Amino acid sequence: MDALPVKGLKFDDYIGKAGSLAGTIPIPDRSMAARVQQAVQPGRTAVWVERGRELWWGGIVWTLTPHVDEHGFVTADLQAATWDSYLDHRIIYDQQTATHLDQLAIARQLVEYAQMQPGGDMGIRLDPAQTSGVTRTRKVGGDEVRKVREALDDLAKVDNGFEWRIRVSRSEAGARTKSLQLGFPVIRTGQRPLMLTYPGNVLAYSWPQDATQVATVWQSRGATTNKNQAAASTPLLSERLEAAEELAAGWPRLDGSSDYNTVRDAKTLNEHARADLDAARQPVTIPTLRVRLDDQITPDVIGATVRLRIADTWHYEGLDALYRVVGWQATPAERGAGASLELYLEANSGPRAAGHNGSAEAGGAAA
Repeated sequence: MDALPVKGLKFDDYIGKAGSLAGTIPIPDRSMAARVQQAVQPGRTAVWVERGRELWWGGIVWTLTPHVDEHGFVTADLQAATWDSYLDHRIIYDQQTATHLDQLAIARQLVEYAQMQPGGDMGIRLDPAQTSGVTRTRKVGGDEVRKVREALDDLAKVDNGFEWRIRVSRSEAGARTKSLQLGFPVIRTGQRPLMLTYPGNVLAYSWPQDATQVATVWQSRGATTNKNQAAASTPLLSERLEAAEELAAGWPRLDGSSDYNTVRDAKTLNEHARADLDAARQPVTIPTLRVRLDDQITPDVIGATVRLRIADTWHYEGLDALYRVVGWQATPAERGAGASLELYLEANSGPRAAGHNGSAEAGGAAA
């Protein structure tokens, strides 16, 4: 539709949640106002961010807010979210049933359902060759009025589950494309670890450790088991699970719970509870790295393994560990400020291991 100048641009992308974009379009005259009004229609317009020929980000504009200040200067604030946010706006009206089907095939089935409806085809590509070897039985939609994204997340976030996201890229012909990227048990990209060092190509970092959500005992609640509205409602309960290793090592009893109001099957509820306990049994350590944007950093850094080396006062014995990139946030260069990229990391399995979460830097926008 158009390529528009944007100030204060920030955009990010993650595994496990929708990425966002925010920026301000200057409106110096009527000509630019007409261009913006014609090109940017919230809920209907796609926005793409490019750095050179590299496609860094793609999604849907959800809000556009014009502002006029006391001097009469006009700007328009733009907010968008990655393509997976579209699935938050789609409801499974027709019951979808899968019996002993590979969980990745069920995921594709849900996205395919969304794209089969009139006006629902976003051109998200599906790869039927991807399998996990884990079969599930699921029944979703109908009178539950479930959103597609909610159903996908519930399918993925169980014991022995998977990860998913909508990946944007360019085809060999140069066209912008979007595809459902699935990973079992996690999304991984690249063959060799990226080398990051501090001091070096890591400009700064933070290393928060958060135990506020730690739990050593867990129970999940499901849907009510009572269909008689005149009687008291009792929810389905999972097994009460304990983190035996942590309790034996001296961790105190810390109780946690979660709700799955549409789950009516005890086996499925227990799978959710086990996954939730596994995620909560240790404090979350989330390294955030601000890195120099060079040729080895590309949009496909999500899912990549990095080898992080740090030698400084905090890591006085030195750190040499493997992490997986699970997200990034980019701030393009503007007058007086260089581009920055923050990488969000999580602990990687392997001979060297530690950590989670980070930050990044890029540039260039088109709507």
